[in-house]
Amino acid sequence: MTLNTILWFIPACFALNMAFGPNNLLALTNAMRVGIGKALIASLGRIVAFAIMIVITALGLGALLIASEVAFSAIKWAGAAYLVWLGIKLLRSRAPTIGGIDEVLPVRSTQSLARQEFWVAIGNPKAILIFTAFFPQFLDRGDYATSFAVLGAIFLVLELAAIAVYTYIGSHLGRFAGRPSVFAWMNKASGGLMIAFGAMLALARRPA
Repeated sequence: MTLNTILWFIPACFALNMAFGPNNLLALTNAMRVGIGKALIASLGRIVAFAIMIVITALGLGALLIASEVAFSAIKWAGAAYLVWLGIKLLRSRAPTIGGIDEVLPVRSTQSLARQEFWVAIGNPKAILIFTAFFPQFLDRGDYATSFAVLGAIFLVLELAAIAVYTYIGSHLGRFAGRPSVFAWMNKASGGLMIAFGAMLALARRPA
C-alpha cells in the first residue's frame, strides 16, 4: 500500500466521517445535553461497532476480491455511485432541527449513551456500504489483510476526529441554535466533497 493511496483515501474518507448522519446527530445532541466529555466517552460505543463491522467485512470480502476481478470492478463502480448518490442526497437535504430533542433522547447515563451509539452505528446500512464498496478501491490485493487493517484504523481515527467536531459544536450549541444554516452548510460541503471524490474514484485505476 503506497503513501499516495493513503493520501487519496484520507480526504475522501473524512468527507464520509463528517457527513451529518444519525450517529453524528446523536453525538451533537449528547454533548449539548450532558457535555463534551461524556459525549466523547459515549461515542466509543460507535467506534466499537464500526471496528466489529470492519473486521466482519474484511473477512467476508477478502475471498470475493481474490477470486474475481469482475467483482472488484463491480464493487468499485458501486462505491463511486454510492458516493455520488449520498453526496446528492446531502446537497438536497434540509438543515436538521434540534427542537423537541429532549423527548426523543431523554437524559441517560454515559454507559447507556454508549450503548445507544453502538446500536445506532451497528444498524446503519450506510456504514456497511462504506466498508464493502468504498474500502476496496484503495486496497492492495497483494497484501489484503494489512491494507484493510490500515484503512480501518485510519477510518476509526478520522471518525474520532469527526466526533470531536460534532461534540464541540454540541457543547456550544446555544450559539448556533438560531442558525440552522450552519448545519445546512456542513451538509452541502460534505455532499460536494463526496460527489467530487466519487467522480475521481470512478476514473481512478485500481490500486496495484
